[in-house]
Amino acid sequence: MLNDFTFAFIKPNAVKNSNIGPILSMINKAGFRISAMKMIHLTISQAESFYAVHGEKPFFRDLVKFMSSGPVVAMILCCDNAVEEFRKLIGETDPARAGEGTIRKLFATSLQMNAVHGSDSNENAIKEAAFFFSEFERYYS
Repeated sequence: MLNDFTFAFIKPNAVKNSNIGPILSMINKAGFRISAMKMIHLTISQAESFYAVHGEKPFFRDLVKFMSSGPVVAMILCCDNAVEEFRKLIGETDPARAGEGTIRKLFATSLQMNAVHGSDSNENAIKEAAFFFSEFERYYS
């Protein structure tokens, strides 16, 4: 099961720009099953907690402000080797370097406003899914 799911969310800029549908379509067409999903508007405190690993970095305050600026769509996505496969689908963090046809190439507006987040490891997928979804809400199928 460990390699069979990842955590992701659609960021506030992509939600605001009405890109939820096209992004979900790409996720489905790539073979992912959405096993849990909800829209949530992070508070500043929640964004600080989620990004605490970046707390000492110069971009931290701007990131927290951006991530609490509007709703996100949080998801648990399932497929074989889910973390690796989703990272391929979303592309490089910097949309200018993202491959053609990736989510970030198509929907990102900047390095920070890169449309989507995807866990970078199986361990982080577990932690991040638990941050957004209660045990009752988490379903890995």
